[in-house]
Amino acid sequence: MSSHWFVGVDIGGTTIKLAIIDTYGEIITKWEIPTNTEDEGKRIPIELSKAIFTKMEEINEPKEKLRGIGVGAPGFIDMDTGLIYRAVNIGWTNFPLKDLIEVETGLPVVVDNDANLAALGEMWRGAGEGAKNLLAVTLGTGVGGGLIANGQILHGVNGMAGEIGHITSIAKGGAPCNCGKTGCLETIASATGIARIATEKVIGGITSSELKEVFNREGKLSAKDVFDAAKNQDSLALEVIDEISFHLGLAIANLANALNPEKIVLGGGVSKAGEFLTTSIQKHFEAYALPRVVEGANIAIATLGNDAGVIGAVWLIKQKINK
Repeated sequence: MSSHWFVGVDIGGTTIKLAIIDTYGEIITKWEIPTNTEDEGKRIPIELSKAIFTKMEEINEPKEKLRGIGVGAPGFIDMDTGLIYRAVNIGWTNFPLKDLIEVETGLPVVVDNDANLAALGEMWRGAGEGAKNLLAVTLGTGVGGGLIANGQILHGVNGMAGEIGHITSIAKGGAPCNCGKTGCLETIASATGIARIATEKVIGGITSSELKEVFNREGKLSAKDVFDAAKNQDSLALEVIDEISFHLGLAIANLANALNPEKIVLGGGVSKAGEFLTTSIQKHFEAYALPRVVEGANIAIATLGNDAGVIGAVWLIKQKINK
């Protein structure tokens, strides 16, 4: 067993996932704490530090065994300083997350966008299978992404690279997005977007559909309802999935034409639809990507689930410390 360990942290809007991980990416132990968004999330660094050192005591290990902490956070982040410009769900604005966690723990800290770290996790230990050129798309409440070229996350000039969810899919007349634009991919291919599109179609006067029955009974629809109905060959649900797959396939094809990835990894809650979704996306991807790009790329479902972020966070802090 490696004599040194790292901590991976994945901060979400409702829970914070933590894991103690060895130098090979094996999880020693993992747990969650609630995300304290009170007082604009100011107590999170203190609560994180306490959670980490309490866990080390619980497993009877000295805290000196920890080499560093990798943290994934939602929102727009300055990579050099670890400053969170804005994380709407948590309440942070210009929040010096890296500095505060370093002060609380006395350990080196690296902070990156949560979707970037999920991409690194999948590259290192998951569906990426070590591919050095990889495009990761996270389909959850929103749509996130990570671009890896030659084994390095692309951050761009001010940390905004990989914002796949904000590729414009509908140039005019699209639905409003949380980012302030309209017609973003996130308004279509997120769990929220899928539910919205299905609901609009049901309200639009569809008479016979499993989704219509669910809507009449529950008063609302979820992305899961859509995928469940599609598996029963419900024609409206299949129509919704084809529509979102078209937009995903087109966006992924355009990105792949620019990046020429070896692996395209789909993660997040929506990806649980599995092969059903990949087959549909693959069809549209092949229609819009260059033939040589299609030959090089393999679309796969993420394999690490909720562990991708914490594993990617450790990969990043490990690289920083070993430089």
